[in-house]
Amino acid sequence: MRYWKVYWHHAFDAEPVALYSELAPDGTELRRVEEFRDGTTGWADGRARSGRTALADLPFGELDEVAAQEEFTPFLIERREFDAVWSRARRAAAGVSAP
Repeated sequence: MRYWKVYWHHAFDAEPVALYSELAPDGTELRRVEEFRDGTTGWADGRARSGRTALADLPFGELDEVAAQEEFTPFLIERREFDAVWSRARRAAAGVSAP
């Protein structure tokens, strides 16, 4: 598995500013978390989702392809970082406060 964090540099209030993705070896997105400018989050996996957040329709390419696009700043992250963001987003969607 690969785990990505991508900052999206834009001025759209209704679009996420950070995207976290868990990717299968073939680039298929398995789980996603979106963070919005106001601090809210959305999540999606193959079974369910919150808000408008959805998995990508097409497999992801390589990190350097994303980095070549001026509006994106991508990073490889560790699974534990992704899992922490995933857990926070799921708790927030369920209305559960973080401990």
